[in-house]
Amino acid sequence: MQRFFVIGITDQPNPWFPPEVLEVIKAGKVFSGGKRHHEIVEPLLPEGAEWIDITVPLDSVFSRYAACPTESIVVFASGDPLFFGFANTIKRKMPEAEITVYSSFNSLQLLAHRLVMPYHDLRIVSLTGRPWMEFDRALIERAPKIGVLTDREHTPAAIAQRMMDYGYNNYQMYVGEHLGNPSCEKVSQLTLEEAANGEYEMPNCLILNGCGDMPPRHFGISEKAFALLDGREKMITKAPIRLLTLSALELQNKHSFWDIGFCTGSVSIEARLLFPHLRITAFEIREEGRQLMLTNSRRFGAPGIETVIGDFLSLPLSQTLKPDAIFIGGHGGRLPEMMRKAIDWLLPGGVIVYNCVSPDAVTDPRIRTDSRQLFEQTARECGLRLEPALHVAVNDHHPIDILKARKQ
Repeated sequence: MQRFFVIGITDQPNPWFPPEVLEVIKAGKVFSGGKRHHEIVEPLLPEGAEWIDITVPLDSVFSRYAACPTESIVVFASGDPLFFGFANTIKRKMPEAEITVYSSFNSLQLLAHRLVMPYHDLRIVSLTGRPWMEFDRALIERAPKIGVLTDREHTPAAIAQRMMDYGYNNYQMYVGEHLGNPSCEKVSQLTLEEAANGEYEMPNCLILNGCGDMPPRHFGISEKAFALLDGREKMITKAPIRLLTLSALELQNKHSFWDIGFCTGSVSIEARLLFPHLRITAFEIREEGRQLMLTNSRRFGAPGIETVIGDFLSLPLSQTLKPDAIFIGGHGGRLPEMMRKAIDWLLPGGVIVYNCVSPDAVTDPRIRTDSRQLFEQTARECGLRLEPALHVAVNDHHPIDILKARKQ
C-alpha cells in the first residue's frame, strides 16, 4: 500500500518544522510538490533525494507515484493540505493510500491573522481552477464575509469587477499577496473600485467584508421592472405565474435547469435568485435575447446564467449539463419537436413544464388553441407521466394552465 506524508508549508523561505516532521523528511527518499515548494525545501532534502514535480496533467504525476520504487512519498503542499489542497486529490485519485498530514496555516487564515479578523464565520469559496458558481452563490445569498482563493484568471481585479457589474458594491476587499514570506508579503485594504484597477502578484487570496446595507433579495419581480423585448410587456411571464411555474419545476430539489425560449430572462433570473445552487442554461433563438439577459441579470444581481443563442432544434447539446428540470417558455410553433429533443436530455425523475393560455379563455371559434393537447400528447408519446395541471387566473384576462410531466 502506498503511503503519503503530506506536509503543509507557507511562502516562508526558511520554514520551521517540528522534530517529527524533520524526521519524516530525513528518512524520505522520494519527494514531491510544486516548483515553488521545491525551491523552499531543497536545502532540507537528504542527499540523493528524488523529486517529482506536481504539474498538470495530474494523471502523469500519479502514474509516477504508482511506479515509485519505495512505499512512502513525502509531498509538500501549500498551507493546510486538506483545505482545497493536494491531500484531497490524493484521497480521490488513490483512495486506498495511507495518508498522514502535517498542516500549516492556510492562506485565508494567514490573511485573517494579519487583519486581526475573526474568521469562524467566513464563507469560503475556491476559484482556483473552478468556475464562478459558488462565488456567485455566496453573493446572491448575501454572505456577510467571504474568503476567496484566487488564480490567474479569477484575480482580485476580475472579482471586484464582477461584483460591481451585478450590483454587489457593499463590500470592502482585503488582498493578501505572498503571505508567509516576510520579504515580499503585502496586505491591502481596498474599495471594489480600487481593487478592479489594481495589479496583484501570485499567490494571493482575499477576504470580502460586508459594509453598509446589502441590496434587497428579490422575490416575485414585477414584470414592469424588466428591460423588455421591443417594449412588449405581453412577452414576459407575469410574476405570480412565474413563481407558480418555479414551484411546479421543483427547483429546490434540482441541480440543472434549462429555460428554453427565455426572451427577457425573467424565469431564469427569478430561478437564479431563489435557488442559487442551480446550474441554469437559458436558450433563446433571437440575438436580442443576449443583451436582454445581460441587462436584466445585472439589474437584479443574478450572475452565472449560461446564455445560449440559436435555434434550439439545431443546437449541439453534448457539452451542456443534462437537466433535471426544463421550462419551455417559447416554441415558435414547434412545441412537439422541441419537447422531444429536450426530453431526450432530461434526466430520469426530471420534470418538464409548459404554460399555455387556457382553452376556456378563447371565445373566438376561429382561433385554434391546441398547445395543451400537443404538450400532453407529446409527453405521453415520450413515456412521461402527466401530472395535474394548475389553472391560474391572475385577472379577468388570459387565464393560464401550467402543465407538467415527469420522466419515469
